[in-house]
Amino acid sequence: MTTPVLVLVGPPGSGKSTVGRAVAERLGVAFRDTDADIEARAGKPIPDIFVDEGEPHFRELEQAAVRAAAGTHAGVLALGGGAVMAAPTRELLRDLPVVFLEVPLADAVKRVGLDAPRPLLAVNPRARWRELMEARRPLYLEVATAVVDTAGRTPEQVADAVLEALELKTPHD
Repeated sequence: MTTPVLVLVGPPGSGKSTVGRAVAERLGVAFRDTDADIEARAGKPIPDIFVDEGEPHFRELEQAAVRAAAGTHAGVLALGGGAVMAAPTRELLRDLPVVFLEVPLADAVKRVGLDAPRPLLAVNPRARWRELMEARRPLYLEVATAVVDTAGRTPEQVADAVLEALELKTPHD
């Protein structure tokens, strides 16, 4: 069985995809994002899956995508923000090198556009982000081999910190 060199977890806006690509490039390995796998398999964007089939269906697709990628991908793997909610996924991650990219709300807001004007009846995105983090942070910590704080860092600096946290060597080292 092939397993990832490392797995990135964290909330939306933590930089999993951006940092994952940078780390993969430095290590000379492929990058894979389970959210992209889900969209490719479903033939539509994740928000459309939520609307058309509901969150439970999306979570089933997510568990299958994580299981497939964790068993076949030999590079850097980024998981969707909610993937750690599933106990089978956390179990799968138990023996893999996992980095939790921790991000403060203010940085997440800048990165994912929670500042953008929203219809008055929309759920408060900041409050929702905080609620998600209250539920998910203990699970991110449960699966993490290392935690990297992204606050005030560039993606390149975070990529350096990820490599250092796991003591991974690049081909140039």
